[in-house]
Amino acid sequence: MDRRAGVARRKALRDSKRPDPVLWKRRPFRLVGEVAARVPRLSLGRDGDRVVAMDTGPDPDLPGLWRWTPDPTRIYPISDPLERMRDLIEGDNGALWIATERGLRQLINGKPEPCPLPGGGQVNPIRLFRDREGSPWIGTRQGLLHVHQGKTDRFASSDGLSGDTVQRIFEDRESNIWVATSEGLDRFRDLAVSTMSVKQGLSGIGVGSVLAASDGSVWMETGDGLNRWNNGQITVYRNRSVRTLGPAQWPSVREITDSGLPDNSQESLLQDQQGRIWVATARGLAYFEDGRFVSAGRVPATLVHSMVDDRAGGIWINDQAQGLMHWVDGKVVESIAWAKLDHRDHASALAADPATGGLWVGFTRGGIVYFREGRVQARYASGLVNELRFGSDGALWAATEAGFAWLKNGRLATLTHENGLPCDAVHWAMDNAESVWMGTACGLVRIPRSELASWAADPKRTIQAAVFDASDGVKDQDGAGGYSPHAAKSQDGRLWFVTGNGVAVVDPRRIPFNKLPPPVSIERITANGAPFPAAAGPLRLPKLIRDLQIDYTGLSFVAPEKNRFRYELEGHDTEWQDAGNRRQAFYSDLPPRKYRFRVIACNNSGVWNEAGAAFDFSIAPAYYQTTWFLAVSIAASLALLASLYRLRLRYVKHQFNMRLEERVAERTRIARDFHDTLLQSFQGVLMKFSTVAYTIKDPPEARETLEKVIEQARQAVTEGRDAVQALRTSTVVTNDLVRAITTLGEQLATEYPGASCPELRVQAQGASRELAPIVRDEVYRIASEAVRNAYRHAQAGRINVEILYGGQHFRLRVLDNGRGIDQKVLAEGGRIGGHHGLSGMQERANLAGGKLVLSSKPGSGAEAELTIPAAFAYVKPAAGRRSMSSGKGTS
Repeated sequence: MDRRAGVARRKALRDSKRPDPVLWKRRPFRLVGEVAARVPRLSLGRDGDRVVAMDTGPDPDLPGLWRWTPDPTRIYPISDPLERMRDLIEGDNGALWIATERGLRQLINGKPEPCPLPGGGQVNPIRLFRDREGSPWIGTRQGLLHVHQGKTDRFASSDGLSGDTVQRIFEDRESNIWVATSEGLDRFRDLAVSTMSVKQGLSGIGVGSVLAASDGSVWMETGDGLNRWNNGQITVYRNRSVRTLGPAQWPSVREITDSGLPDNSQESLLQDQQGRIWVATARGLAYFEDGRFVSAGRVPATLVHSMVDDRAGGIWINDQAQGLMHWVDGKVVESIAWAKLDHRDHASALAADPATGGLWVGFTRGGIVYFREGRVQARYASGLVNELRFGSDGALWAATEAGFAWLKNGRLATLTHENGLPCDAVHWAMDNAESVWMGTACGLVRIPRSELASWAADPKRTIQAAVFDASDGVKDQDGAGGYSPHAAKSQDGRLWFVTGNGVAVVDPRRIPFNKLPPPVSIERITANGAPFPAAAGPLRLPKLIRDLQIDYTGLSFVAPEKNRFRYELEGHDTEWQDAGNRRQAFYSDLPPRKYRFRVIACNNSGVWNEAGAAFDFSIAPAYYQTTWFLAVSIAASLALLASLYRLRLRYVKHQFNMRLEERVAERTRIARDFHDTLLQSFQGVLMKFSTVAYTIKDPPEARETLEKVIEQARQAVTEGRDAVQALRTSTVVTNDLVRAITTLGEQLATEYPGASCPELRVQAQGASRELAPIVRDEVYRIASEAVRNAYRHAQAGRINVEILYGGQHFRLRVLDNGRGIDQKVLAEGGRIGGHHGLSGMQERANLAGGKLVLSSKPGSGAEAELTIPAAFAYVKPAAGRRSMSSGKGTS
């Protein structure tokens, strides 16, 4: 409930079970004996030096009311003891207020006197309480009274109080007033927005339009008389009396029935440039001047939605049926049908352009037009227009059902929920000081002017807005009604806007601000559906937690629905989680380890408790989540992988050996076929050539030629036999690759005598191991090709051959310091110009189960590196000892 206006019901809350306020005394004192046993109430004076006690019943020896003064320290009775007393406080006038069976009394000059309340009336008090602001609260069996600012607000069950009998009154740390009644618990607090309705003296339930006049008064159309508020006094204008509003019922309300108002039911309101208040009714238009309403003449208006005045002193009237009418000097000089404005619907809002003198018109089905000099000069698309107004930035503000439209210099931008507006339906907009206020379907919205200006410059920008809703006193924002104005700003800076049950008032300069950060508490832990207490020490949860719920709360009762929370689970979350106003955190399938849950909260004003609350817990591991099980699993997996690797190696080696056997068998077959066919045929031909040679005597030249042919055939047969032998045996008979390559170098050196012969060095590292015959042949042929290329093409001065018998692999490296290999030749794999030496080396490396890498840089030499896994290269384990030998080419 609003502790100021007293018209809003607050829902009953559970009793917070807080202890009663403690009475602290500046100076110690002690009551002893029977006196102490019969003192149910104490009151501490504002100076701290006076405590008053009262007895629960009359007694000849112990009069009812006592006063204690610390200096001198003594207790003495006050004269004229009262009847049975219930409570006492120090009133707002400094006198002692006493609740008695016969009414409220105040102690003046040591004598109890009747205590009149503002507004009059008799009360039967049960409880008395004074809040931090010094305002008294009085609990009775007929409800609750609040005395402040020279008036008395009364609350009963008909006003929303849970019960009429007040039993206890208490004020918490946030200045909320809690009232315990016979039926429940109620909370009172200061609201940002208060409401003025029939309970405060308005003549009707609903208000259709509100107008703030330049003299400080506020005019309100209620449908049952025109209300004028001025300095707390309400004057109701009617053309006939409906009810009596005397001082006994509404002391601050008076009724005038002979003021000339055409009808009790009004529509739109306007104050023109001359300060006259215009009112539209079903029986015509009138303006208020010199304390009376004057008819505006014959105006065929029936349902006026809005009125504006122009620079020439005329009045533009928006009538639903008649269209747009222009009133000047007591008569309508121009009438414009809606069809002439290219609209079938009627207008809902008008705004006169102060710069150009034109007229802006908004329509009920959407759209805004600019009308000037008898024609429409501009059109803009929009949603249903509720209000048009020029802002302080010179732009036209349009409150529409599709957002807040901003129009300036022909550019239209619309602020919607996509830009941070809480909702799209805007009923009105008004600027005040540093902010722009908007009435929307979801509450009262406050936007800093700087935010709105930044958005107007960049319509894609998101704004920051504050929302005031039902918890702040804003009610019934479903619609703003069909008449205007919907909102107004009075001379004291307060904003007035229409609601479904009256007029709401907000003072932007006095918005309540809650400075106290809310205490945060972790209430309960629920794991797999089982509750656990949030104990002070670390909690150990059982294994296999699938669903974890942590309940927490923030202890701020000003507007609990606006408390916001953030939480973080250290050990799981990487950043803070924004929970909004949700008071639970949920986690699933958390792994076993130690955790710390932290939660912080802010109150309704955005003040955060950064310390928050924290809770440590751990989750026990299942057997398969323990360290030993993980270690055993890793070890078993590694053993399995090792076994699979060995099996794979055996399989690959077996496949390689099969390929080698196939190659040896094929070479043997070729050698056999070559020997049995081609060589035998050559031998037969050779024998026949020999027979012919013996038979030829003349001429000698023929015989000599034939003998040469026979000798060449004999050499071919010899070479064929050698080839057959090579197919059947290894190229390198022994395992001494160093010697074989050295010998090759010596042969090649004979071709390059003198300084052009490069120096050849052959080195072997590691314990010598026997290579498979086919592998040995391929290695030798690759090395031979590399050395020959270095001798013939590289123009090298030095050639190094390195042979490594490693445990994991066999490696051959051939390096020279010559001119290098052309990069294009390397890119093509050596297949350029019909030469296939390099590609042949690659093919031999692949056949041997190895990998050959060729690298070179122009002018920096070349390198060929052959690597063959040990499983393919060797035929048996290493034999002999580690050795190093070398050979040197001759020049």
